[in-house]
Amino acid sequence: MAGSDVIIIGGGIIGGSIAWRLAQAGAAVTLVDAGALGGEASWAGAGMLAPGGETAGRSRWAEFALESLALYPAFVEELEGETGLGIDYRRCGAVEIARTEAEWQDLLARRAAQSELGIRAEVTGDRLFYPDDALVDPRDVTRALRCACERRGVSIREQTRVLAVRVTEGRAEVETGGGVLTGSAAVLAAGAWSGAIPVFGPGGRIEIPASFPVRGHLLGYALEPGSVGPILRHGHTYVMQRSSGFTIAGTSSEQVGFNRELDPLVVDEIRARAGELLPRLRLAAEPIAWLGFRPATEGFEPAIGRLGDTCVWLAYGHYRNGILLAPGTAARVAGEVAGR
Repeated sequence: MAGSDVIIIGGGIIGGSIAWRLAQAGAAVTLVDAGALGGEASWAGAGMLAPGGETAGRSRWAEFALESLALYPAFVEELEGETGLGIDYRRCGAVEIARTEAEWQDLLARRAAQSELGIRAEVTGDRLFYPDDALVDPRDVTRALRCACERRGVSIREQTRVLAVRVTEGRAEVETGGGVLTGSAAVLAAGAWSGAIPVFGPGGRIEIPASFPVRGHLLGYALEPGSVGPILRHGHTYVMQRSSGFTIAGTSSEQVGFNRELDPLVVDEIRARAGELLPRLRLAAEPIAWLGFRPATEGFEPAIGRLGDTCVWLAYGHYRNGILLAPGTAARVAGEVAGR
């Protein structure tokens, strides 16, 4: 039986960020993942940091998204400085396109509601421009988080499946396929798999928000760097470009469980929609396709915070905004755990 101050279950961008922040605070941290760190939703995510495209009005999660977006520049700078690794992060803005009068009126109504939150949007012809929307390569972030965690002594255990969490006398026992880990606290941040991990207290099983995967397909095109300006969006279709020129188009939203098989019909549909949004993609070389599992909960709201009065914290269910909400979630959860 191995001991630790805090055990983090799930090594994606959320779990990795929390582990890093806790290690900075002086905690002895063990980071456990059933696969490879950053190998699931964080690896698959496009990395669009765009409350303007996700928020229709005021809510606590809309405000949290803006809070987390504001943390991003310093988060990236600190992570780069601590590891020496570059992270592709840019505030490039986003253009929201309307093709009908009804769509345009919907955009204007959304803009009016968003302005109360402080989200800036400028009218340019028949489009809205969101100057504060940004993008980041989540693979860069998770690679840097791994490096930062290793440098601060975080014990990383990959290919280690968690079977259950048990709370006994103010301590957490995390049962894995390779033995039991104990700590003064545990954080459940296993994305779409979180809800399937049972948590037990002295009185029996403790209910936690159920989680489920929402599969999304994405396409990647090899284009010249700088050939796409701001993020382009129309409805659920978007096109965005990394600094390398790698251009991502998405996406789909499918509740089919953890089915990892690419659907050629979905791929063709996204390719057609992306070609309408950015016609030059019709002439581009064949794109590569991949998919990921967005972690959702009932109501599609994150489960973030302490589980009752136990020593277990929840940090999952971020749905389409896990990359965006990582700095804010880490600050909140790590702060609460360290404060306790």
